[in-house]
Amino acid sequence: MCQDILSLFLSTGCMECCLKCLRGIPYPSLIATILLYAGVALFCGCGHEALSGTVTILQNYFEVVRGPGDGLDVFNMIDIIKYVIYGIASAFFVYGILLMVEGFFTSGAIRDLYGDFKITTCGRCVSAWFIMLTYIFMLAWLGVTAFTSLPVFMYFNIWTICQNATLLEGASLCLDPRQFGIVPIGEERTLCAGSEKFFKMCESNELDMTFHLFVCALAGAGAAVIAMIHYLMVLSANWAYVKDACKLQKYEDIKSKEEQELHDIHSTRSKERLNAYT
Repeated sequence: MCQDILSLFLSTGCMECCLKCLRGIPYPSLIATILLYAGVALFCGCGHEALSGTVTILQNYFEVVRGPGDGLDVFNMIDIIKYVIYGIASAFFVYGILLMVEGFFTSGAIRDLYGDFKITTCGRCVSAWFIMLTYIFMLAWLGVTAFTSLPVFMYFNIWTICQNATLLEGASLCLDPRQFGIVPIGEERTLCAGSEKFFKMCESNELDMTFHLFVCALAGAGAAVIAMIHYLMVLSANWAYVKDACKLQKYEDIKSKEEQELHDIHSTRSKERLNAYT
């Protein structure tokens, strides 16, 4: 029974069609897209939750309140960063799809599957545009990675102070959000070791969770940088393929034109000889 099903499967050509479809998948672009989506999702999700945890810590333990009016304070800045995260998630979801489509149309397997295609100047410009845009996005993600490392460094310092305050009894260690520019210089929100709020913050889940979420967001930004570098390599290879295919196409056009001219000349001479003979 199994042999009959296998023979039927092979006779109908389904296996050959599946193999052609599998060969048509641009696997380098697919790997880069998966890495990009994973990195962006990790950065956006963990970064959003880490910012929410930061708001909770500032309100519960440092007693920082949202300022009246539309003034730019730390809470408004966090809201702005959250909206930027929403935009990054949406933009790179679309950009990953566009790069996958570009990978499909520049793969040689697709050309073999659907026949030869004409490589136009527009297609070469699109490939060059994607290379330039991906390079700009790579530089932007390098900046995002550097920016994300700042809260990681800040929370690592807070975590270290909590550990030292636990190990060293009587140590006069304090946390001042003014050092990080979170509150204005005129507002004193110092939290020192020995106080009840200090130990509650150090033992709370908010601090530990927020710190690890920022670390995960930093890892996601780094993964996005690696994905952009991978995309640059893939796009450069595709550009070289398109350029070589363009030269080959010009050569084939010139060759077919010369063969047609030789055929026309041969046909004309044959007719002249036939007329002369008759």
